[in-house]
Amino acid sequence: MKKIKNNSLTSLDDFISKHHGKRGTEKREEFEAGYEVFKLGALLHDARIAKGLTQEQLGAKVGKNKSYISKIENDIKEIRLSTLQEIVTVGLGGRVNLTIDL
Repeated sequence: MKKIKNNSLTSLDDFISKHHGKRGTEKREEFEAGYEVFKLGALLHDARIAKGLTQEQLGAKVGKNKSYISKIENDIKEIRLSTLQEIVTVGLGGRVNLTIDL
């Protein structure tokens, strides 16, 4: 199989820098913060699907309604750390791992 080289491709970091500024700039930091919130919802969605649960089933396990779970997964509602831990541990049977990068 012959590989085709495409010189018009850009790295993800270069693409983000072009559209949101270099790392450390205010615009880029706002983008990165928004991405982290979006990523959390996507991670919860993927974990829920992997466990074979509907939003309604997951919500029932942790005393929340389907709408609440949907809003978290779709980045409409922010979530408290204690609620995140409850959803992951009680609802999904997992655990939350956090890191702080300086």
